[in-house]
Amino acid sequence: MSTQEQSGAATTRTQSPDAVVVGAGTAGCYAAATVARAGYDVVVIERKSETEAGHIACGDALKGADAFPEAIPKSKLEPAFTNTGVDHGRFEIPQEDTVLEIPVPGELAVIDRWEYGRRIIEGAGDAGVEFHYDTVVKNVVQADDGRVTGVEAVRKGDPIEYESDIVIDAAGSLSVLQDNVDFSDSTFDTNVDYTHFCSAYREIVHVDEPVEWSDALVFKPTERAAGYLWYFPRTETEINAGLGFQMTEEPMQLVDDLKRDLENRPEFAGAEVEDKLGAALPTRRPYDSAVHPGYMAVGDAAGHVNPTTGGGIAGAAYAGKYAAEQAIEALETDDYSEDTFWKYNERVMDHFGARYAALDVYNILSTAVDVDDLMGLLAAMPGDKLAEALYSGSTDIGLKLKLEALLKSRGHWGTIWNLYQTKRRADELLSHYENYPTSPEGLAGWQDRRDDLMEKVYETTGAEPKY
Repeated sequence: MSTQEQSGAATTRTQSPDAVVVGAGTAGCYAAATVARAGYDVVVIERKSETEAGHIACGDALKGADAFPEAIPKSKLEPAFTNTGVDHGRFEIPQEDTVLEIPVPGELAVIDRWEYGRRIIEGAGDAGVEFHYDTVVKNVVQADDGRVTGVEAVRKGDPIEYESDIVIDAAGSLSVLQDNVDFSDSTFDTNVDYTHFCSAYREIVHVDEPVEWSDALVFKPTERAAGYLWYFPRTETEINAGLGFQMTEEPMQLVDDLKRDLENRPEFAGAEVEDKLGAALPTRRPYDSAVHPGYMAVGDAAGHVNPTTGGGIAGAAYAGKYAAEQAIEALETDDYSEDTFWKYNERVMDHFGARYAALDVYNILSTAVDVDDLMGLLAAMPGDKLAEALYSGSTDIGLKLKLEALLKSRGHWGTIWNLYQTKRRADELLSHYENYPTSPEGLAGWQDRRDDLMEKVYETTGAEPKY
């Protein structure tokens, strides 16, 4: 439904879908498709043009490639999977003259992110979603009781207001919507700061000869601990090359630093570079609560990213699904309260949120240790244990491993002991997150206990408080 009203010299058009989703990324498309398949009118607002939509800076590595929500069939996405032969990580440690081969649990793939972006948009369109491109959100509309009831935007230069029962914020890192919502009467997590994010940059690099590591995701530390370079092979001769650093650190010259490393790798001699993009992504725990009356945040807009690797595609897809299913319940019952949406928070924490919160402990540790000590420690760890630490949020570091690591670590024993203690803190936090509250009323007490555990994390790691 569309109406128009006169506002000074400009005419503001009004549209009234059942749900409006801001952002046509993974979380937004899966959320929109899920709601649309239930028979409701859904509009996705996307600031980019139809041609550019889906073109997002990304490492292109996909963990969990075997499982996606059903709202957009996996068969729709598979043509964007350019390398399904990757099966492990390759961790290069120049300080120790070592290369670690790290098993990675679950199905892996490297994708063409732009092609994938086009395909999820097409899949959501097949489900009945309407896309409005070239549309920039300027403000969020709230009723007197605080409930979000829509957004104000500019579409191709003209003002437009979307009146909607539900707004799903899939607008990405540091979402502008969250700057405009008054969350004072809800549980929505506002303990968010730019230092919780990583600045990243990537290029698509073409080489003449196949790289020898086309079956691996290659990681390499930057000169500072809170950052890494990556080389992810889309094919044997097309590589996604990039790097990122934590925003708590002194800024890196991303383009120059990546160029310098590329020039020092013989496999990239004479390489051609195209499609240069940068972005910010969350490297923090998931939002404690991503719900407010009439409003839910999903994907990067809610911190749904593995804070140690930056991976977030599969998690974003499921966050979109879980939010959408609560949106459907709200539309069916005409109840748009936090209580109706709360199950979304619970499902995120149960699926991946608790694990990501525990992994954030290792991210915190990395900001407090000397990079050479950290690299010495990683070189001393068996690959399977390192994989557990990177992906599960916990790892079993027994006496035998500690002794073996001590012998191999050339004196980095202090860091090994620090990791052992940090692992205990991560386990405690993981256990607490597994008891996430079942209602908004339980959140404050749960947060108090979590914050006590985080104080122990800071004491153990020596890191400055992150939150």
